[in-house]
Amino acid sequence: MITNDNPEDADTTALLAELERLRLEHHDLEAAITALVAVGAIDQLQIGRLKKRKLMLRDRIVYIEDQLTPDIIA
Repeated sequence: MITNDNPEDADTTALLAELERLRLEHHDLEAAITALVAVGAIDQLQIGRLKKRKLMLRDRIVYIEDQLTPDIIA
């Protein structure tokens, strides 16, 4: 029986799962924004909110990717 007793492994697994979820949501928002623009949606406030949410997701994705990348001391 294999157990995951290393907290670092658990943290990495959790970060990878969150990263995948955020990437999916970011992709879905991109598709929604593209669709709204394509149909000529007039609701610029809604489009602006979606774009703001997408940027917040991108910032979080970059933060998590940085957490997963090992520090390299040159």
